[in-house]
Amino acid sequence: MRFLADESCDFAVVRILRKTGHDVLAVSEFQQRSVDRDLMELAFADDRILLTEDKDFGWLTFVAHLQSPGVVLLRYPAAARREMAADAARVVDEFSERLKGAFTVVRPGSVRISAGLMM
Repeated sequence: MRFLADESCDFAVVRILRKTGHDVLAVSEFQQRSVDRDLMELAFADDRILLTEDKDFGWLTFVAHLQSPGVVLLRYPAAARREMAADAARVVDEFSERLKGAFTVVRPGSVRISAGLMM
């Protein structure tokens, strides 16, 4: 699968997804101080699911109605962060096709997928 990891996304998530064969473009590798709206447009143009820890992408999705091939919002408290990368990889493996065009929230022990909202 193809992903765009924004600057807020823990790089451990990028590494594990790349290691498992996914195409992950990490914003931190080519740009600093990105604009959320621009990242949503880039994700849509490149057909990449956006990986983020930034709740603002929920607003861009549900209020501004920006087009996107999907968003995965990772919501992990400090005490559970070391599990986040492995959990993200499991979610991608288990729900891969359902992530396309959906807004997905991943928390320790839970996954919520709001399907069909993005296209």
